[in-house]
Amino acid sequence: MANEAGGTQTVGGYVLDRLYALGLRHIFGIPGDYVLGLYRLIEDSPIQHVGTTREDCAGFAADAYARLNGIGAACLTYCVGGLNAVNAIACAYAERSPVVLLSGSPGLAERRRTPLLHHMVRDFSTQQEVYEKITVAATVINDPLTAPREVDRALAALQRYKRPVYLEIPRDLVFAPLGNPLRPPADPPDASDADALAEAVAEVSAMLASARRPVVLAGAEVHRFGLQETLLRLVERLQMPVASTLLGKSVIREDHPLFVGVYGGLIGRDAVNRFVDESDCCLMLGSILTDIDLDASSPGISEARTVHATADRIAVKHHQYGQIRFEDFLHALADAPLPAAPIRPLPGREEGPAEPPAADSPATLAGVFRQLEQILDENMVVIADVGESLFAAADLRVHRAAEFLSPAYYTTMGFAVPAALGAGVAAPTLRPLVLVGDGAFQMTGTELSTCVRYGQSPIVVILNNRGYSTEREMLDGPFNDIAEWRYERVCDLVGGGVGHVADTHGAVADALEAALDDPRHMHVLNVRLDPADRSPAMRRLAGRLARRLSLGRPE
Repeated sequence: MANEAGGTQTVGGYVLDRLYALGLRHIFGIPGDYVLGLYRLIEDSPIQHVGTTREDCAGFAADAYARLNGIGAACLTYCVGGLNAVNAIACAYAERSPVVLLSGSPGLAERRRTPLLHHMVRDFSTQQEVYEKITVAATVINDPLTAPREVDRALAALQRYKRPVYLEIPRDLVFAPLGNPLRPPADPPDASDADALAEAVAEVSAMLASARRPVVLAGAEVHRFGLQETLLRLVERLQMPVASTLLGKSVIREDHPLFVGVYGGLIGRDAVNRFVDESDCCLMLGSILTDIDLDASSPGISEARTVHATADRIAVKHHQYGQIRFEDFLHALADAPLPAAPIRPLPGREEGPAEPPAADSPATLAGVFRQLEQILDENMVVIADVGESLFAAADLRVHRAAEFLSPAYYTTMGFAVPAALGAGVAAPTLRPLVLVGDGAFQMTGTELSTCVRYGQSPIVVILNNRGYSTEREMLDGPFNDIAEWRYERVCDLVGGGVGHVADTHGAVADALEAALDDPRHMHVLNVRLDPADRSPAMRRLAGRLARRLSLGRPE
């Protein structure tokens, strides 16, 4: 990588070299004066900069890129840029997405000369202190002598935990030569304790030997660690039924004969929830369980009959194995001579009406998602924002591992459109199908201009129900209404793409057909829905939330 210190490697150059070695090929962001030196190095490097319209969009795009690529990054200026991305990086932390937030900051020398510099909030460490709460490692690279060790330490944490890290470089150190280019190699990652691993696998084997209703509950970490094939080998060898969490949706092909469905106490189908809750041995692999997954009024998942394996811990019943890595544990299970599962019937899938909706009938959520399911193939990645976009999509059956991206745990609005940009850059052979509500689109829909700029061609389905439907289910009021936009005209605004208005199922079908026939251009569908229309998953969510709230209501 090119450097500007007489051929000697610089601090900034070392950071970019390490990111490239880990597989980073694109970095998202917006320039600012404290980060311009880094931007010059990026321009001279094999890493391509992708400019976004907002800093939080850079974070969301880097998150989606990381979920498909294994590492993502955003490069932003100090405070006014970095603090704008806090929500996006918090989402990546909550949902285990390995994103590097690279920030510039005031130079060390100018801090001494001028203690009050623009963009400061409280003091020079404020931004770092904020990111310490939402990353697994946050460091300021303020000494060329220790820079390699600090960078390597942070990136090792990113790889180990699949969560974000924060690297800040004062601008007068970006081109500083490294002080110890012949430093000793970084410490190797800790290996799993072989005896503890064998003991844990033996305990799982004993549980399975006595189980009559075992099940696997697979979560997002299986994908984050690239273990989908290992999971598939395990469940197929044992003929073990497998469900996924909502966040882990599509971690296994949903047309697989062993797939049960999406488990979730608040949104899951009753038959799927019962199937998992009534199991006598549940292997929870990479599952981050939240109140979306566990309904307070359901029996939940008893610790006495579960194996819960994540990057943070391996627990077999009440026994904790702190010396075992998640990936080693899953590989060991897939290779061990475990007893096969007894054959039992799986929950049937809820089928829609036998006849497709009439072409001239008003567009409905149920009808639209039935139409969407019919066009899904292995060349698409589904990206769902929160609200009906996510809840209705929970019942979609996708056909490819890692084909579904959504902030299903952190549930932040505005994820989907910038995530489509990140996904399109990370996996150009996959066409993003973006499902976004009108409220979320009004937050970050400007990123469609970046999609046009970089030749991306997502199919964007805007579910226009004139407001915040999830909140309406909990407490209705005028505060849930939003301004009506002509969403199909956004293509004129951003200078590319084709817009469609779809009030009927025939219009939806025509627009989808046009989009599929035109893979080189972005298509935006303004699907106008009745504000009172609800998906089956939303109705399940509303009913269970109402029951939960009634349980806590004072007499």
